[in-house]
Amino acid sequence: MAAGAEDPVTGAQLVAQALRAQSIEYMFGIVGIPIIEVAFAAQAEGIKYIGMRNEQAACYAASAVGYLTGRPGVCLVVSGPGLINALSGMANANMNCWPLLVIGGSSDRNQETLGAFQEFPQVEACRLYSKFSARPSSLEAIPSVIEKAVRSSIYGRPGACYIDIPGDFVNSHVNRTSVRYAECCLAPPVSLADTLAVSQAVSVLMNAQRPLLILGKGAAYSCAEKSIRKLVDQCGLPFLPTPMGKGIVPDNHPNCVAAARSSALLHADVIVLLGARLNWILHFGLPPRFQPDVKIIQVDICAEELGNNVKPAACLLGDVSVVTEQLLEQLGKQSWRYSSSSVWWDDLKEKMKQNEESAMALAVQKSLPMNYYTVFHHIRTLLPKDCIIVSEGANTMDIGRTVLQNYEPRHRLDAGTFGTMGVGLGFAIAAAMVARDRNPEQRVVCVEGDSAFGFSGMEVETICRYNLPVLIIVVNNNGIYSGFDESVWKEMLTQGDPAILVPPLFLRPNSHYEQVMSAFGGKGYFVQTPEELQDALKASLADRALPSLINVMIDPLSDRKKQDFPWLTRSNL
Repeated sequence: MAAGAEDPVTGAQLVAQALRAQSIEYMFGIVGIPIIEVAFAAQAEGIKYIGMRNEQAACYAASAVGYLTGRPGVCLVVSGPGLINALSGMANANMNCWPLLVIGGSSDRNQETLGAFQEFPQVEACRLYSKFSARPSSLEAIPSVIEKAVRSSIYGRPGACYIDIPGDFVNSHVNRTSVRYAECCLAPPVSLADTLAVSQAVSVLMNAQRPLLILGKGAAYSCAEKSIRKLVDQCGLPFLPTPMGKGIVPDNHPNCVAAARSSALLHADVIVLLGARLNWILHFGLPPRFQPDVKIIQVDICAEELGNNVKPAACLLGDVSVVTEQLLEQLGKQSWRYSSSSVWWDDLKEKMKQNEESAMALAVQKSLPMNYYTVFHHIRTLLPKDCIIVSEGANTMDIGRTVLQNYEPRHRLDAGTFGTMGVGLGFAIAAAMVARDRNPEQRVVCVEGDSAFGFSGMEVETICRYNLPVLIIVVNNNGIYSGFDESVWKEMLTQGDPAILVPPLFLRPNSHYEQVMSAFGGKGYFVQTPEELQDALKASLADRALPSLINVMIDPLSDRKKQDFPWLTRSNL
């Protein structure tokens, strides 16, 4: 083409080409005016587009891709209500520290302040939920703004970013030669901790009587599993994974003390936090869950996180993987190893044995309806070791975390730091898309409470439309936390207005959620006994051709075993 010749490109094409240039692979969304053409352009560039049924689920899926791959997934939404629906996913990504890029269509620029269709201050609203929020000043600026958004989402503490695309940008043309193209941003720089801080941390750890490693999802995201496994094995240290830290070191490793979680937190005198935060999940690091004089060694990529809630004995600012290598090097020079014959180990092992026996006693109960532990015992026995487990709900998620084991990192997704309900099916769809590309034989198993399933149940159609290898297990107790049986329900309906009489926690009993899966061409199972559960699990796992949903009825009053401390700590701080 001669110099200066016209080479027109649309705004939609610029968005898609810029995303592809930044190595973006997946886009989730719901199309409509004004961003339909963006989705088509993305597919033309080889980006996989997954059309969802709700913007919340689309945003959850895109954020899960960011966690699983280290490169943000894209959530594409329409203006106004579409973008507002995605805000929950942006907030969840920011709280979890997962990379995410939301692209929202918006009103035409020449209609601003006139009362345009779905007009809303989108850039301003998204600043509360993201690391970066901007509208390109022109079509020519689109690639450079997208590069900055992608880079911002993965550099430092990962998080959500937003780009606003006015409707009149989408189909407008510009000469390609005038566009400010941007090269693919590099992988995030890897930072080492200060050597003096490492020496200080090693000194504190070597003087510990009751040491404990806590493995957070930040360590999983940084792919620190090799260095952390070496630290555990070389130094003989007990470790406790946070919910999404499970699998960094396999749950069946002899040094895993998850079965004695409360006791380990309560009595440890030195704790090494590897990519974990002292928030509500770890009871803020404060008494009565922790010793008042416990020494905390923090390893985190975010400087602002160091010193939150407690004064650390050592602060190691840097990438979890390489900082762990620094610790290993120093400890190796000292030839230090924690004694496996210590009283601390004896106490932990005794507590683990007691808790495991208590859980097993519940699991082998023969009475019907089944309880949580019976259900999870049979699921655990049959699940493939490499499957990705997605879990959400109240008791379903919390009890499932203690029973269902993970053997590989980044193989568990749940409600996370924000405690968000409704993430399950979006996460499962994202995990299945990534698995399909990277490990086609891998299964995704989504274990949900019946209340949690209700948040995003229509995404079952999405799963069936794309024929994703997802097995959904709904643990159905007829309510939120607890419910009641059908006889009580029928009697209650005869006594007056259900809006007055039905307790807020209760849902309709014996709901056939499996029929939702059957309605869209998948396979549904309604099970009430351990034998039916085993048969349904075996059939679902054997049949890769169809997505499946197993609706498992349990005792509406089933609960978790007695805990030393409740999971949620209430604080007056």
